[in-house]
Parts: sequence; C-alpha cells; structure tokens
Amino acid sequence: MRYASLRQLFTAMFFLCALVFANLSSAAEPLPLLLSEDFSQGFDRWQTTDPEASQSFWEIIDVEAGSQANPALRVTGKSNYEPPYRSPHSIALLRDTLVGNFELTLRMQSTDQVSGNHRDLCLFWGYQDPANFYYVHFGAKADPRACQIFLVNDADRTKITVDEATGTPWTNDWHNVKIVRNVEDGSIEVYFDDMDTPLMTACDKTFTWGQIGVGTFDNHGNFDDLKLYGVEVEKKEK
Repeated sequence: MRYASLRQLFTAMFFLCALVFANLSSAAEPLPLLLSEDFSQGFDRWQTTDPEASQSFWEIIDVEAGSQANPALRVTGKSNYEPPYRSPHSIALLRDTLVGNFELTLRMQSTDQVSGNHRDLCLFWGYQDPANFYYVHFGAKADPRACQIFLVNDADRTKITVDEATGTPWTNDWHNVKIVRNVEDGSIEVYFDDMDTPLMTACDKTFTWGQIGVGTFDNHGNFDDLKLYGVEVEKKEK
C-alpha cells in the first residue's frame, strides 16, 4: 500500500508539473504582429489631433541611412490642438486598431537640441478619447512633469511611474524604444536602447484597451521602423 501511495503521489506531481510547464509555455508565446510601419507608403494609416493643420506639424521626410534615403515620420513641435486636460498637443494615432496586451517597438530621434530638461518625444497607448489614455514622456531630465509615465483620466495628467529614471539619455542619433503592456496585471514597461532593463515602469489597470500613438508635447523629432505586436480587441463601453 505504501508503494502504491508513493506511485500515486509521484504521478500527481508529474501531472502537476506538466500542467505548470504547459501554462508557462502558453504564457510565453509571442504576440502576433499587427503592424509593421516604415512610412514608405505615406501617412494614411494615422490620424492626428490636428487634422486641419496636420501638414504644418507632421510630414514624411527622407533620412539618410548609409547610401540610401529612407522615409520617416517627422513631428515639428506643438500643434494647434488644445486637449481638454493638460497633456501633449501633437499626437498621431494608428487608425482602426485597438489593442489590449501589446509590445510596441520603434526607433526615435529627438532633433530639438534647445529645449533643455524637457526635450521630449512621447508614446501613447490605451487611447480611448482625448480625455482618456496613457502616455510616456521621454524628457531629458526627470521631474514630476517630465520623463514619467502618465495617466489622463478625465483630469490633468497624473504621474503613475513606479520605477523612475533620472532622465532620458538623448543624443542626436536614433534610439531604440520598446513598450510592453499587460492588461491582466496592469504592468507597463518602457525601454530605451537597453532592451533588457526598463528605463521606467508603472502598474495601472484603468484602461485595458485603446489606440497606440506617437508624438510630442511641444518638441521636434522623427519616428521610424515601428512594429506593433498585440491582441486586437473590439471597442468597449466605458
């Protein structure tokens, strides 16, 4: 009987371990690619917060890359758009795509060298309307208004950063950036050049779906080679 009990125990442990590893394997499955954007086909897949004057603040430019000129999206400062609450002015949102869990990678170049500590570019997600979304501000030096992860929820932006940075190490070159969002546990991870250690993190479950976007508070810069991996969802009632 003792041996039978041991066999039953080992059998149960085997199946438990198999179940755990199966769940881990499933959780580790990569998210599907939803978008690969190099702006070679223009800007039609994007909508801006200032559509009537978008050509004044957004343009496709040619960026030298070795012996070739590659297209990139350029933003040229603070647009005429006035948000309902204190938050960035110049935003370009990906049309017709709402995501829950996602991983966003892209290259960014800050070309504004005169803005000091608040030299910035921004990325947006969970965007449901002009008064409800998340964004990360890549400011040159951190303070309560710069180089933070923010929530806009029917009120002026609120800092929700958990692990803060001292600042964004901007140079005049291109930089690799990544955002990883998990709506189940609320985690937000923001990476800058170092793809292994986040520059900033946050945890918030206010918005579990929305559009993604690029932009700035009021500076100049370029975006290129954007890839969005994620789970596409339907619009939900708030």
